[in-house]
Amino acid sequence: MAEILRYFNWTYVSTVASEGDYGETGIDAFQQEARARQICIATSAKVSRSMSRWSYENVIRSLQQKSNAKVVILFTRSEDARELLVAANRMNVTFTWVASDGWGAQESVVRGSEAVADGAFTIELASYPIPHFNHYFTALHPYNNTRNPWFREFWENQFQCSLHELVCGKHSLREIQFQPESKIMFVMNAVYAMATALHNMRQALCPNSTKVCEALKPGNGRKFYRDYILKVKFDAPFRPPDTENAVRFDVFGDSVGRYNIFHYHKEGGRYVYSNVGYWAQSLTLNTSLIPWAGHAVPTSQCSDPCRKNEVKSMQPGDVCCWICIPCQPYQFLQDEFTCADCSFGEWPLANLTGCYDLPEEYIRWEDAWAIGPVTISCLGMMSTLFVIGLFLKNNETPVVKASGRELTYILLLGVLMCYIMTFIYIAKPSTAVCTLRRLGLGTSFAVCYSALLTKTNRIARIFSGVKDGAQRPRFISPASQVAICGALISCQLVVVVVWMLVEAPGVRKEVSPEKRDIVTLKCNSKDSSMLVSLTYNCILIILCTVYAFKTRKCPENFNEAKFIGFTMYTTCIIWLAFQPIFYVTASDYRVQTTTMCISVSLSGSVVLGCLFAPKIHIILFQPQKNVCNLRVATTRFSVNTGPASSFSQGIVR
Repeated sequence: MAEILRYFNWTYVSTVASEGDYGETGIDAFQQEARARQICIATSAKVSRSMSRWSYENVIRSLQQKSNAKVVILFTRSEDARELLVAANRMNVTFTWVASDGWGAQESVVRGSEAVADGAFTIELASYPIPHFNHYFTALHPYNNTRNPWFREFWENQFQCSLHELVCGKHSLREIQFQPESKIMFVMNAVYAMATALHNMRQALCPNSTKVCEALKPGNGRKFYRDYILKVKFDAPFRPPDTENAVRFDVFGDSVGRYNIFHYHKEGGRYVYSNVGYWAQSLTLNTSLIPWAGHAVPTSQCSDPCRKNEVKSMQPGDVCCWICIPCQPYQFLQDEFTCADCSFGEWPLANLTGCYDLPEEYIRWEDAWAIGPVTISCLGMMSTLFVIGLFLKNNETPVVKASGRELTYILLLGVLMCYIMTFIYIAKPSTAVCTLRRLGLGTSFAVCYSALLTKTNRIARIFSGVKDGAQRPRFISPASQVAICGALISCQLVVVVVWMLVEAPGVRKEVSPEKRDIVTLKCNSKDSSMLVSLTYNCILIILCTVYAFKTRKCPENFNEAKFIGFTMYTTCIIWLAFQPIFYVTASDYRVQTTTMCISVSLSGSVVLGCLFAPKIHIILFQPQKNVCNLRVATTRFSVNTGPASSFSQGIVR
């Protein structure tokens, strides 16, 4: 019975037992087997012959109180099972009954209550008819069966006559429809087992005695049971030729059980017991012979099964009732009772049996976030290369010479580096890429602003000397200017090297604690560290701006200082806006990276537009002004930067 419940996953059932040795002993044994299979008993009830029909209805009501226990186990006598079915029929209550052999396959139990018995599973000891007994029994009559003191009473009751009448003794049991009890086979096997054990004991202890020997006298019952009854093993007598039925006992003294399993249902317009399986140390069921109501196996569980992403929360000592608790989206099912976190960077599999590595998120070249910055960068690079090419072609013209060719090319190199940084920031993060980011960002700015600072400082020193009547300033030659610019750039390189020594470049996987299903691949540098590394560039920008402001009133022919001033004022605005924008967008790496790329490109574009656009305009559209016919007459000393002599610091208007 317990294995039938386990087969259909009926883990929450009620029980009803008849009072007395049969029902109480049987239900106790069932409960032990049920506990071993983690089947819980919702409620237990007992019935007896002395109960009224209202008492049976009370039992049905108590079963109804456990609404989830839709299967009821009956270990009752046949008459108690019949009364329970009658009460359920009156109350129009249905259960799925699983009944012991007290019900078996008897029609008398279900007569009149077929509808409420529909779907019941009943078991019956597997037996076979014994024709020899039938012949023996039907041949009995009161005159040859004197050893049974109740046989005469049975005879008179069967034929409704008195044995004092001569005609009463002429009847025969062959005249009636005889249906032998199915358990007769077991009675005969028990008799043969006892006889076999006595025979074996006599042969072992007193084989040569023809009388009752001492060993067979009372007092040796324990030895007889332990050494002979339990060791009996023989083929059952009178069994059909094609039937295997060995009589033997286990260590507990129980015979090996064999049961037929019946399912009571409607078939062909009438209710029948259909043999759907058997049990002989293991359960065999043919479920195709079981017509379920609604074409679905009924359930009988204390709690509904948890969904795929839920675990059971059990009460101590309870194995059948639970509360389903959902797991977090980032958790998998370690077992049916435990949600376990996936590691950072992992996500549960679809079946929640484990975790897998999440794909790494980073800006890809085809993303919309990359197309804009890359387009701007490409346009800027082409413009810068165009300016470099144009300056190289017109390298000996006054406009190019007057701009300080060496510093100009260094400045254009810095602008080109600013545009190249977009490609480095869009590239997939790796140790090499992260190293180039640290090295390239600050260095590209340092190249630009070191060149501009050198330019503005030179102009300021020259015109300061003119006003004060001093001698020619030192370190204004092209070589000196390049050396000064290189020294300023080297300071930034030192800062970057120290940064990389303190915080080695590398890659990290970043997972948001709030949204753990996205893994962002980033360089392992902190945002604050990057901004600190740009502090030196901020100093260069401030100094450039100061010198640009100081040289704003230079003579008209030296108007490059004014363009440098425009460049630095615009650069200051960009840098002042960059820092808050950079921190505000830190929550989204795509927005932050795009902002960074556009800001760096914009810084280069400001230098390219404000400083070089006027020169390009003269070279391309006003070539008549790109001549050496205008000179500065107010200076006390020459400020040559090369072959252009005293014109080298003057930009023609």
